Amino acid sequence: MTQTGTGIQTWAEADLPEWLRPVARAARSVRPEQLSRFLPPAEGGRRSAVLVLFGEGPEGPDLLLLQRAATLRSHAGQAAFPGGSVDPGDDGPEGTALREAQEEVGLDPAGVRVFGRLPDLYIPVSDFVVTPVLAWWHRESEVAPGAPEEVARVLRVSIAELADPANRVRLRHPGGHLGPAFEVQDLVVWGFTAGLIDRVLHHTGWERPWDPRREITLSDTEARLARRGFDPYEETASEPEVRD
Repeated sequence: MTQTGTGIQTWAEADLPEWLRPVARAARSVRPEQLSRFLPPAEGGRRSAVLVLFGEGPEGPDLLLLQRAATLRSHAGQAAFPGGSVDPGDDGPEGTALREAQEEVGLDPAGVRVFGRLPDLYIPVSDFVVTPVLAWWHRESEVAPGAPEEVARVLRVSIAELADPANRVRLRHPGGHLGPAFEVQDLVVWGFTAGLIDRVLHHTGWERPWDPRREITLSDTEARLARRGFDPYEETASEPEVRD
């Protein structure tokens, strides 16, 4: 366990359960262009962070996701990691990710152990620089939508379910973009979140062979919500420039 410049303790790989160590190793070696075709500018950008939280649920190792409320002006109805914009008082990206998770789903930060970051991703149109913060749910707490007008649902999705070839598809957006998606728990995970999960599975060795020719389109409702504030750059921000 080490102390970062943010003041938040970061756990070393040796402190993590064996199954989670591939994520820590991947975080140390993955290059930004292996995650995204858009790299952050040398200076500037609107800073934000998301919490990529791994736990050990009833179905085995899993990820914590939320579904945004259908009434939001942007990303309505979409699955996402907890997260948001950096506030002046936040303790680095880690502090932002933990604060946002506490506000959005009631997560107790005391039970969370941060163990690293992935390279920053960039969303050109909105000028967001997003830091994915990696964490382990060391001591679980009850989670639920913190603000129904923002979060409709909180769910834990097992890594096995995400890696199952039967649940993996490519989704075509009304704007024409075709990207990775997951059909899990009566929900289609797509866009930025699906792209990031896709890269995590790939670089940790958890990915299983699947048929990328399987293609779906958004439902009428999902398409209507997506058209509200749709940002085509954001939907491709976590697709890699370099595939390996």
